Amino acid sequence: MRIDLSGKTALVTGSTQGIGAAIATGLARAGARVGINGRGSGSVAFAINRMSEERMAGDLVAAPGDVSTDEGCERVLRSLPQADILVNNLGIFEARPALEIGDAEWRRYFEVNVLAAIRLTRAYLPGMIQRGWGRVQYIASDSAVVIPLEMIHYGMSKTALLAVSRGFAKEAAGTGVTVNSVIAGPTHTGGVEEFVYQLVDRGLAWEEAQREFMREHRPQSLLQRLIEPEEIANMVAYLSSPLASATTGAAVRVDGGYIDAILP
Repeated sequence: MRIDLSGKTALVTGSTQGIGAAIATGLARAGARVGINGRGSGSVAFAINRMSEERMAGDLVAAPGDVSTDEGCERVLRSLPQADILVNNLGIFEARPALEIGDAEWRRYFEVNVLAAIRLTRAYLPGMIQRGWGRVQYIASDSAVVIPLEMIHYGMSKTALLAVSRGFAKEAAGTGVTVNSVIAGPTHTGGVEEFVYQLVDRGLAWEEAQREFMREHRPQSLLQRLIEPEEIANMVAYLSSPLASATTGAAVRVDGGYIDAILP
């Protein structure tokens, strides 16, 4: 299969590093013009310079702005007023004992992980429907289905994204626009390395720390290793393409077999 996104414009939120950067790179390699998003212009410019070293068919566009705020969303929309592909990747996570999560933290996780995605969907989906083609994706997590004891506020926000995705898929029914969520499993990023060391002995070398983390905290994984960001990006690129025209309203798993169920 050849994925060709030539002539398409995409926005990937939180794309200066980690999974978001891998997704943005994958879409650009397939020929899309990709908006790179981060809170500040400096981090976005640095990311674009780094990504530009890759061989890409598409262009990279700076789209800075904190999309967890109205003002930040407006800033992004000024940089990229139209998109054919929206990938709501931005997300925060941190281990925290359940009874120590205060109201402000619950609100923060909803604002950043859920409401930011809703805000951008409201902004871009009408144009996609009017043009008769579009792709909206929400990067969810295995934590949406298997709520982790160490961060139930994060799990809550990712469960909400599954509902949001299904709901907006119904709104776009019959229009040529597809809306899906991608359930990512435990993935190897810089942020996850820090998270792993919150839960295992910091004196361990990374390979041993990863094995200890999977053994003690993610034993359900059939892959038995952390997923690489590019493996998530491959699924996103496919769902962004015309090849995935019959997939909508779905929660597609790239979880390494972590979720012990036939359906999400």
